[in-house]
Amino acid sequence: MTGTRTLTEARAWARTGTELMIDAVAGLDEDGFSAPSVLPGWTRKHLVAHVAANADALGNLVHWAATGEERPMYASPEERAAGIARGPALPAGELRSWLTDSAHKLAAGLDGLTDEQWHHEVVTAQGRTVPATELPWMRAREVCVHAADLGTGVVTFAGLPNGFLTALVAEISARRELTGLPGGPLPEVAAWLAGRPHSLADAPELGPWL
Repeated sequence: MTGTRTLTEARAWARTGTELMIDAVAGLDEDGFSAPSVLPGWTRKHLVAHVAANADALGNLVHWAATGEERPMYASPEERAAGIARGPALPAGELRSWLTDSAHKLAAGLDGLTDEQWHHEVVTAQGRTVPATELPWMRAREVCVHAADLGTGVVTFAGLPNGFLTALVAEISARRELTGLPGGPLPEVAAWLAGRPHSLADAPELGPWL
């Protein structure tokens, strides 16, 4: 167990978040995809491209854990930025396929790891050395939070699993070195901590996280 989460839980949340993300964009046409997301300066196309590219990047770490061959998430910061920038140039159908196909490929790679390989260490894009058991949690954060960031109304923080929100609050609180949290519903506290829109009164403004 890591904090308030287990590997089994993280894998379940990653699957749930992936389904939420795919469902949220299923009915979007070109105009819907090109509309602004919750994240300043990003359209939904930018956001979906980011999530799809993240699956490809995490797949590199799965390969590293499975084979021992070092394969970084991104070759460079420029490559990461280029993946996001691809989004607006892709038609809706192609972007939706990239999101779905990359997610399924990542899931298959994770499913193929052995007990021993799950404990092999890899290095994240932020330079942290972590065991492969951290990868499902890294993916869960991306798909769950960004599904809400799409701003379609299909997914909100209130629609995310309570266990995921509890783990997210614990992690962000520690990262932000906060000793106390405002009172309020768990989804609103999680949204506030992540620097997203929330309904908490008198909570200090926090910058975006993730």
